Parts: sequence; structure tokens; C-alpha cells
Amino acid sequence: MHVVVSSLLGLSLICSTAWAVETAPAPAVAPAAQATTATPPPVPQTIPANKPGILPVSASIKANGQPQEANPLTIEQLAKNKALQDAKVKAMVKDQSVRLQQLEKANLEALAQNQELQLKNDSLGVQVQVLQSERSAQMFLYGASTLGVGVLLGFLLASYVYTKRRRQW
Repeated sequence: MHVVVSSLLGLSLICSTAWAVETAPAPAVAPAAQATTATPPPVPQTIPANKPGILPVSASIKANGQPQEANPLTIEQLAKNKALQDAKVKAMVKDQSVRLQQLEKANLEALAQNQELQLKNDSLGVQVQVLQSERSAQMFLYGASTLGVGVLLGFLLASYVYTKRRRQW
């Protein structure tokens, strides 16, 4: 289980987009021009882990349809992005470990139930064998008693027929 958890953690770290951050070239805007404009600072956009190279359309196109230059991310924003990615990875690992513990618990319960059912099946098999042997013994006794009654009736009938013939002579 340790190997599975460590391999999942390694795979998630390899596939995370925090390791492949691209920095865009700095725009040719003077610092004084930035101070005079009343635009809010850009909001960092997180890229889903399953689509590392695709940006939303609204982020790459201005309102007039012209492509927008990518704003370079500051060190703080990169650190925040990395912290968010690390938090996501930790949450995913924690979720996977919780699921793993639940599966292990369910597996142990299923194994215990399986063993209990096997023991019950074995005891029922023994009971079936005992009942079959009792039934065969009972059939043997029925056959023996039938044979005994038949022999007894045969002697009685033979003696009755023999005595009746003597009387007739």
C-alpha cells in the first residue's frame, strides 16, 4: 500500500502544472503609465491539472477581438499558485488515503464474512453427509426388516400349506 500511495503522489507531482510555469516577456509599458491607469491588478488564473496548456478564451482576447499580451506573474503570485497546487495535491493525497483506508476496512470485513460463510458451508456439508449416511442406514434397515418379514411370512405360509396338505390325505 505504501508503494501505491507513493507512486500516486509522484504521479500527481509530475503531472502538476506548478512545475511547468511559463513566464511571458515583460510588456513595453512604462511604470509611470501603469500608475496612471486605474486597472486592477490581474487575478491569477489557475489552470486545471488535466488541461495544462489551454487558457480560457476570455483571458487571451481583448474586448475588441485583438489578442492580449500575457501579464507576467510576480513572485508572490507564483508562490500563491504553487501553494494552491500543493494544497490541491495534499488534499488529493489525503482523499486517496481516506479512500484507501475505507477500501481496506471493507476488504477486511468482506474477508471476515467470506471466512464465516466458508465455515458455515463446511458445517452444512458435514450435516448433509451425516443425513445421507443416516438415510442410507435407514434404507438398509427397511430392506432388512422387509426381508425378515418376507422370510417369516414365507415360513408361515409354507407351514400352513404343508399342514393343510397333510389333512387332505
